[in-house]
Amino acid sequence: MQIPGSSRQFINTPLWRERSAPVRAWRYVTTSRPVTFRDKVRYKMLRDHRPLIVTYADKAAVREYVASLIGEQYLPLSFIITEEPGELVGRPLPDSFVMKPTHGSGAVVVVSAVAPTGAELPPAESSWVYSHVRPSTVDREQLAAIGRNWVSQLYGQGPNREWAYTQIVPRIIVEELLVGPDGMIPDDYKFFVFHGRVHYIQVDSGRFGERTQDFYSADWRHLELSGGLPWSAEPRDVPERLAEMIDVAQRLAVNNDFVRVDLYQLKDRVVFGELTSYPAGGDSPFIPDTWNTTFGLPWTVPKTYR
Repeated sequence: MQIPGSSRQFINTPLWRERSAPVRAWRYVTTSRPVTFRDKVRYKMLRDHRPLIVTYADKAAVREYVASLIGEQYLPLSFIITEEPGELVGRPLPDSFVMKPTHGSGAVVVVSAVAPTGAELPPAESSWVYSHVRPSTVDREQLAAIGRNWVSQLYGQGPNREWAYTQIVPRIIVEELLVGPDGMIPDDYKFFVFHGRVHYIQVDSGRFGERTQDFYSADWRHLELSGGLPWSAEPRDVPERLAEMIDVAQRLAVNNDFVRVDLYQLKDRVVFGELTSYPAGGDSPFIPDTWNTTFGLPWTVPKTYR
């Protein structure tokens, strides 16, 4: 199953623009006095070239970082991390798992028994999408072909955009499939952490079904804000592990002006998802657009990143 608009691949952007020194200089000047959230993300994309940001973006390297700060118990199980997708053919894997490239976003293969009947793996050449398939449909050679396509692609749109992704050695990671109380993919809690403090929480639900998206304050007040998807039909109860998730998010965001920390709440634990420095590549939608400024208020960008 493909979710439209999930890919922001380098190959879709004119090469000269994203590697052009004049374009970089122009963008550097036009982002020098950021006010809104989108402005500040673009400011950060051009200026924050610390190794820490590369670690955040690398889905394999970030595991060690997370373990060092909050412990391995918050990590999903890892089955394979490899630069050679051919290893996917012969290595043992459970019936259910998640496969992703380590150097990008928007490409995932989810294998589970609750996938739609008839869903198939996409062709390798058009596989930078979200896919959800049943174990019985998974051909290991096709999985390896998808992996080879992924590692062959430079994600991040070059040095003038999402720079950190261009610094990552492309690999494939296969992790445990996280399952919510209903047996489906659990809700995705995205914590916007500014200067070590959570200010906003985005909740995405129904990744492979009827998708919804809601925004909350840190004290769980629903915000009259849309990011383009509908709100959930019923008001959400305060998550049972909200305090723990906020604590985890703030510990992971230490020594940073901004990072979005994605977590999952399962029945018996909180699980780390990812750290995102560039939400939506600096193009986050806000409806109404006044929220673009409001979201940026807690964030004071530094003059220089060290």
